Amino acid sequence: MWGEALSMLERAERLQRQFFQHTTVAWEPPVDITETEEHLRVQVALPGVRADSITLSVDPGGLTISAARAFPCTGDTLNVHRIEIPYGRFERQIALPLADPYAPVELVEKTLVDGVLTLVLKKKEGA
Repeated sequence: MWGEALSMLERAERLQRQFFQHTTVAWEPPVDITETEEHLRVQVALPGVRADSITLSVDPGGLTISAARAFPCTGDTLNVHRIEIPYGRFERQIALPLADPYAPVELVEKTLVDGVLTLVLKKKEGA
């Protein structure tokens, strides 16, 4: 029950940021990060986002991912009954869980399959 309550609070905070920010960032995709001795694997849920619209930046402070998900329906006779999927531009900055946050990492793999962007970052010495 406690885990469910924390999850609901996190969703509420995300919605608050989405609707009350005074920036052009409209939404934040959820992210999973896993680690082995040699690599970090970052998975980002991006359904409906075209691969050629994604911009990545890796620096010592972390990873920045940005893109836009276009609203799929337009037209003069469009009647919208419900919109729950967020659309528009997003930018997500992700701190990487490294022992030395300024240790270099190298992007060695990038795939977008079934709406999930998977990034594999190779840790270098000191990471």
